[in-house]
Amino acid sequence: MTRYIIRRLLQAIPLLFIVSVVIFVLMDSAADPLATMGGRNVTRAEDRARLTRQLGLDQPLHMQYLFWLIGNDWTTTDLDGDGVAETPGTRKGVLRGDFGTSLVERRPATAVILDRLPNTLLLMLAAEVMIICFALIIGVYSALHQYSLMDNMITALSFIFYSMPIFFIALGSIYVFAVNFEKWGLPYLPTNGMFDPQVGKTLQQVAWHMVLPVLSIALISMAAYSRYIRSTMLEVMNQDYIRTARSKGLKRRYIIWVHALKNAALPIVTLVGLDLPLLLAGALVTERIFAWPGMGRLFLDHVERGDVSVVMGILMLITLAVVVFQIITDIVYAWLDPRIRYA
Repeated sequence: MTRYIIRRLLQAIPLLFIVSVVIFVLMDSAADPLATMGGRNVTRAEDRARLTRQLGLDQPLHMQYLFWLIGNDWTTTDLDGDGVAETPGTRKGVLRGDFGTSLVERRPATAVILDRLPNTLLLMLAAEVMIICFALIIGVYSALHQYSLMDNMITALSFIFYSMPIFFIALGSIYVFAVNFEKWGLPYLPTNGMFDPQVGKTLQQVAWHMVLPVLSIALISMAAYSRYIRSTMLEVMNQDYIRTARSKGLKRRYIIWVHALKNAALPIVTLVGLDLPLLLAGALVTERIFAWPGMGRLFLDHVERGDVSVVMGILMLITLAVVVFQIITDIVYAWLDPRIRYA
């Protein structure tokens, strides 16, 4: 297993390199970082020419990528044409942990990302826990009561929620639990931000503001996960070893939650392993609708302004998380199914 993990990590190095090149080229053609430099006024022509030289944007694209990757503290350039070599804006490069400075916020890109990352993890992890717990309960119940009235109702609701776009669920939940609840004189849920500024950032305030975003994120995935669990549980419950366990007189609950669910969970592990890295990306639509200060809003705001340092930092963080979680998924596979071995 150790050799397998090491081999997978080594294979990830060229993958990360290729992904970084593709994203860098796309970002170069997607937006103009000097259009407003994060402000509302258009950059003057003389300022634009100076900033182009200082930021190295006058260099060929491959040199810009090289500066981003390994830094520019190893070279000097005559930026202002006075015959004196300078290197303003010196950075160490991504390989040494320096993603550069955000053109929008004038701070290190790493600091900008780390400010928003806890907010996103708080929201997305809560949604993921809710998805897994409720999907397991609903999926197992539906499989054990196949074609019953409750099973048919769960199936219908699952297809309805799975077919709905996320913005429709988010706006619908706001209309019901905020607008109408307030109109009816009931305790209504907040619809934007992480807390009420007049109260402060308390645990109760954050939890109260999380209800609608978490619910909006969880409903679609919960519907999909429960269908997967139902189908795999139905397949597993008809296997020979389940019938053998029943004939031995084992308790029904033990058979379901230990023997059946452990084998039925293999497809779900794949889904969870693919979803977990995306937690770092946040929920773009949900965060925008509920004004949640997470990675999704950060990505949208900075990609619109061509802030290469922050956008590249976010995307490379997600790419690295995908590689790591896929390795973890393979390890969990081997733990759940002893027949799986990695040479």
